[in-house]
Amino acid sequence: MSETPQGKAPELTVDGHVAVITLRRPEVANRLEPEDLDLLRSYLEAVNADSQIRVLRLEGQGRHFCSGFNIGRLGGADVGARFEALANALEQARPVTIAVLHGGAYGGATDLALACDFRFGAAATEMSVPAARLGLLFYRGGMERYVTRLGLATAKRILLMADKFDATAMLACGYLDRIEDSPEALRALAERWSAELAGMAPLALLGMKKHLNHIARGELDTAELARDIAAADASDDLREGALAWREKRAPRFNGR
Repeated sequence: MSETPQGKAPELTVDGHVAVITLRRPEVANRLEPEDLDLLRSYLEAVNADSQIRVLRLEGQGRHFCSGFNIGRLGGADVGARFEALANALEQARPVTIAVLHGGAYGGATDLALACDFRFGAAATEMSVPAARLGLLFYRGGMERYVTRLGLATAKRILLMADKFDATAMLACGYLDRIEDSPEALRALAERWSAELAGMAPLALLGMKKHLNHIARGELDTAELARDIAAADASDDLREGALAWREKRAPRFNGR
C-alpha cells in the first residue's frame, strides 16, 4: 500500500483460517479516510469469498483503535452512506469477527466494533460518539445496532449525551466481552480466541452466527435455517466431532 502523510492504508493479512484487517494510521489515531471505506469493503468481499477463512479480526496500530472518520472530509461523496454500508457489511460478514480495542474508539469506529461479533479491550480503552456535538445525525444502521445490542437507555447515553465510557463501563453495558490489563495480554487473548473459533466446525459455527444475526434483526428465514441445519446434520464434520469426542482428541473439521 502507498504511504500518505497520515500513514498507510489499512492492510489485510491471512494466516490459515484467520484473517486480520489492521488500521495503519497511528499518527492520527487510525482515523479513516474516504478511500479507506472502499478498500475495507473490498477486503470484506475477499474474506467472504474465501471459504477457508473462519475468523476475521479488526485491529489498529499504535496507541488507539480508531478515531472514526476524518471529520475534515465529511460532507462529500456520500461518505455517510458509504460508512454505514461498511459497518453493515462488517456485521454481515461470513466469518466470526473480533474487534481488538485499545486506547480510544471514537465516533463511527465505535459502530464498526459494535458490528463485530466480539469486542476485546485493554484496561485503558475508552469510547465516545460526539455526533450531536458536531451536528451529525447518526445513520440508521448504527442507531439500530446500539439499540438492539446495548438497549435504548445506553444508546441514548452514548448518542445523545455523548457520554464517555471507560473500559469498565463498556464491559458493564455489554459493549466489551473481555478486558485485559495490558496490550500484550489483549493480543494473546485475541489470538487465543481466534485459534479456538477457527478450530470449530464451520458449518455449525458460521451457520449459527448468520441466523443469530437474522433473529436479532427480526429477519429469520426459517426455510434457510432448516436447510442449514440439515446440511450440518448430514456433514462429515458432525461425524468427526462425535468421533473426536469419543476418542478424547481435538477434532479436525473441513467444512463438509
